[in-house]
Amino acid sequence: MANFYLDNKDIKFHLSHPLMKKIIALKERDFIDKEKFDYAPLDVEDAIDSYNKVLEIVGDICGNIIEPNAESVDAEGPEVINDHVKYARGTQENYDALVKAGMIGMSLPRKYEGLNFPIVPYIMAAEIVSRADGSFTNIWGLQDCAETIHEFASEKIKDEYLYRFAKFGATAAMDLTEPDAGSDLQAVQLKASYDEENDKWCLNGVKRFITNGDADISLVLARSEEGTSDGRGLSLFLYDKRSDALKVRRIEHKLGIIGSPTCELVFTNAPALLIGQRKMGLIKYVMSLMNGARLGIGAQAVGLSDAAYREAYNYAQERMQFGKPIIKFPAVYEMLTNMKVKLQAERSLLYETARFVDVYKAYNIFGEERKLDKEERNDQKKYQRLADVYTPLLKLVSSEYSNQIAYDSLQIHGGSGFMKDYPIERIYRDARITSIYEGTSQLQVVAAIRGVTTGSYLKQIKEYEAQEIKPEFDYLRRELIEMTNAYEKSVKHVHDVNEKESDNEFLDFHARRLVEMAGNIIMGYLLVNDTLRDSEYKNSAEIFIKKSYAENSEKAVYIKNSNLKDLGIYKQ
Repeated sequence: MANFYLDNKDIKFHLSHPLMKKIIALKERDFIDKEKFDYAPLDVEDAIDSYNKVLEIVGDICGNIIEPNAESVDAEGPEVINDHVKYARGTQENYDALVKAGMIGMSLPRKYEGLNFPIVPYIMAAEIVSRADGSFTNIWGLQDCAETIHEFASEKIKDEYLYRFAKFGATAAMDLTEPDAGSDLQAVQLKASYDEENDKWCLNGVKRFITNGDADISLVLARSEEGTSDGRGLSLFLYDKRSDALKVRRIEHKLGIIGSPTCELVFTNAPALLIGQRKMGLIKYVMSLMNGARLGIGAQAVGLSDAAYREAYNYAQERMQFGKPIIKFPAVYEMLTNMKVKLQAERSLLYETARFVDVYKAYNIFGEERKLDKEERNDQKKYQRLADVYTPLLKLVSSEYSNQIAYDSLQIHGGSGFMKDYPIERIYRDARITSIYEGTSQLQVVAAIRGVTTGSYLKQIKEYEAQEIKPEFDYLRRELIEMTNAYEKSVKHVHDVNEKESDNEFLDFHARRLVEMAGNIIMGYLLVNDTLRDSEYKNSAEIFIKKSYAENSEKAVYIKNSNLKDLGIYKQ
């Protein structure tokens, strides 16, 4: 029997990270639930044991139900019947299995019948699910919406809706995008009208490109303030499918993630509940929602990378050419090794980011119950700042890596990979969307450049640099220090040109290069830290740093030799 958790020691390795003790203690609020719930952990070790058992269940379902269904789901896809979505047979079977196993509402508090899991084990489950079927992750992973309801909705809404996730396996959706409002969500026009006499809201308008659009519970961004045209006029609403005031106009025909229904929706006098305060929909709530979604896309990208790497490795061992398996040829084994190194680097970045998110969100919960002391408030601010700059970096890196790894995997398959006889053809198509939705790679750079300009990346790099290291690995740190020096000079050069010209265009032009330079240094240190805990990561750390050193040097030289006038030759 296949198990996608037990056969992946890298995931279990990250579950044992030293910061997990702090995360668990904060999340469990010193284990106060053990008196009320018989499934609440007694201590850190008991919590880790619980995470392992649940991930083993997810791994079993993924290996024996979801992955075997993936090809039929891709071929069949969902359909619209009587204005509503019907999942492919395999998709429904997948979801039913996870609902039965209690895998919906994993991170919700136990008072809502959730498992009260931190983000880290939940994201691990998302990676495992994505390895089995990237398209299905979009349906299962949208339980993230429950976190937004839990964080921002009124107690009345929480009590009415949150239990439906864990108890009844409610599906969810984020209804944000419209025909004329894609990346620019400030342009959203779907109208929310308030009936003051009856204290009720209703929604009217169209949403497009909505993942899992016909969900049981939807979070809808709508314009609640008449006469406005920007983000300050938008609020967030909860729509309940049971009111039956929404029609699915169509399901988009897509290149990949075919099992996930991407819908065009029509709201007609649809009753809705306001989440939080008016006018804070985009400014606060959707920003939080999308950060969670981007972390989820990071997990999806890593899972797809893992699937693509495994397909390439297995094929290269079996495929015979010129009397020997192709894995024996340098051109192939170098590609495979580079794929593995990128996979381990993006995975380390994924779980570092998830840990940062976990710490600051756990402090938020503590802060609702008692006043945080000064040290705790400072710690909360530190981890929130890190989560804010690491999340777009993760989304950028992991989505680009998943595309590169899927591309190389298909290349190793040769002509066979281009045929539907092998899973890599589907994985390759599924990976492509990761660098597009929930903010394109270009938009992630816009968000991540703040980590460069504010010095947040550099400050954290210096913290990594100052950590104690075994003498035998000091040569890796020396190379990373050289890369850091080159990065600092590049940042200074861009800053100096900007100040001289009073124009951010030069910074915008080099933003991706600077962000990628920072990302390479950060992932280099993360792999070194992994090596300190397990020497099996040494080769990956060495290869990644060597290649990143060359890549960063090329970027540094390009930046050093460029000036504002050079931008003119690129303009169309």
